[in-house]
This record gives sequence, C-alpha cells and structure tokens, in this order.
Amino acid sequence: MGIGTILLLILVGVALYLIAIYNTFVSLQAGIDAAWSDINVQLKRRYNLIPALVNVVKGYKDYEAGTLEKIIEARKMSMDAKSPAEKSAAESVLGASLGKLFALAEAYPDLKANSQFLNLQGELSGIEDAIQNSRRYYNAIVRDYNAKLKSFPDVLIANKYHFSPRDYFELDAREAEAARKMPDVDLS
Repeated sequence: MGIGTILLLILVGVALYLIAIYNTFVSLQAGIDAAWSDINVQLKRRYNLIPALVNVVKGYKDYEAGTLEKIIEARKMSMDAKSPAEKSAAESVLGASLGKLFALAEAYPDLKANSQFLNLQGELSGIEDAIQNSRRYYNAIVRDYNAKLKSFPDVLIANKYHFSPRDYFELDAREAEAARKMPDVDLS
C-alpha cells in the first residue's frame, strides 16, 4: 500500500465519521420533534377533558364561576402556546387552575362523590402521569442533543450546519415545589 492509498483511506474514514456526526444530529432532532408531538397529544387529551370537568362542576348550584373562567382562560392560553418555554409557563397556570378546581370540589361533598366527576378526575390523573412521562423522555433527548452540540468534534459540525440548542419542557418553580411536597394523609 502506498502513502496515497493510506491518505485516501484516512480521508474517507474522517469523511464517514463527520457524516455520522451529522446524521446523529438529524436523528436526535427527529427524536426531539417526535417527543414534542407526544407531549402535545397528551396535552390535547387533557384540553379535551377540561370542558367536561367544568360542565360537571357547573351542574352544582353553588359553583364558583371565577374559578371555572380561569380554567377556561388557562386552557386557551396553553392551547395557543407554541414553544416549550411558552407551553411550560401556560401549563403551570393551567395546572394551578385545575388544582383550585379540585380544592373547590373538596368544599362540595355531593360533587366530590359524583361518579362522573370522580371518573373525570381519575382520567385526568392518568393523563397527568402520561404528560409527566412524555416530558421526561423529551427532556432526556434534549439533554443528549444539547450535550452533543457542545462536544468536540461534534461542535464543528453543529456550527457549520447551524444546529442550535433546544429548550427543555420544565415545571416552573411553584409547580416543581408542589410536586416535591409530600401530600397530607388523613386516615381518620
């Protein structure tokens, strides 16, 4: 083997390595987009459930209209949000509003015992779990992608082809604190 052949093999190897880096970025971006789509599917399921919850609560004569209006406004704001940062902020407001709805239900024993309300509450709980799982998966892919953007020699390809960091879909500080707080348990 001559020097020319060895150099050619080295150049081909380097070119294949750079192509592999590029393809990894493309693959990670596709994974991020798919994970974001999964989050949106779960959020749409929740958006579709909220009007049913509101209608069940409206069936009770003493419901607090202000709480229900805030839920509807928060739902619309969340549905209109596009980026992960906008969606995170809007989802925090919606989550807080839904929390107030369930606190309101505690004040009305008939509502709290209503089977339709309980079914919707259980379904919402399942959707919340699916949202949390989807969020974790999305954030894991974003973490891997953003780390790769900063790694050498990957950063050279990232800069050349304008791959940019992606935002995480995170809880805001209040929602994160509420998620960490231990629930009160009453066994009486």
